[in-house]
Amino acid sequence: MPLQNRVDPFGAIHAVPERGIFTGNRGIIHDPDTKTLLRKRWALQAWIICVCEFRNVRRDPMGRNRPGGKAGWTELFFLDEVTALAAGHRPCFFCRRERAKDFVQRFGDAFGIAEPRAPQVDKRLHKERLASGGRATRLNPRALGDLPDGTMISSGRKPYALHHGAALPWSFGGYQPAIKFDHQDLADPLLITPPTSVAVLRAGYRPAWAARPG
Repeated sequence: MPLQNRVDPFGAIHAVPERGIFTGNRGIIHDPDTKTLLRKRWALQAWIICVCEFRNVRRDPMGRNRPGGKAGWTELFFLDEVTALAAGHRPCFFCRRERAKDFVQRFGDAFGIAEPRAPQVDKRLHKERLASGGRATRLNPRALGDLPDGTMISSGRKPYALHHGAALPWSFGGYQPAIKFDHQDLADPLLITPPTSVAVLRAGYRPAWAARPG
């Protein structure tokens, strides 16, 4: 029986068998006795993206991973970094330090902050991410080409990742073949990647992707 720990681009958490190529967390949001989520969906404003393998550390997903048998952070899983950014997460400074430094520096470049800090990023993201109360921005379909690669949008509640002037339909198992921006399925697009993360992508951050068709 799959655990409820797989995150979609909207930031919602599901129980599906696929894992993806990244893990991450929002703090402790599970009961280790039942390995089920608590009613809350985050415990911190810092929602991070981690690698699945780091220093040979072994964890029991949604178990007791802290000293003394206490519950550790709740392991969440993402298809890729593009998905995690759309859900409102950002790179971890512990296991992905160089990528995290790059993300925060480009955040500073995007917003004219000379000495940017991760808490500044987290505070902005917490107001914007859909899963913590933010709202999707309605887009003009003709403006999709102005968004940077790695941005995710939705249309008809279906998520798509933008890549090389086209939209890749998203699923937990991976991306489907690209469709053009003038396709009827994209007639009413909404921006679901937080605007702050879009600005970081525009400033040159390059997220890690799962395999793309073609």
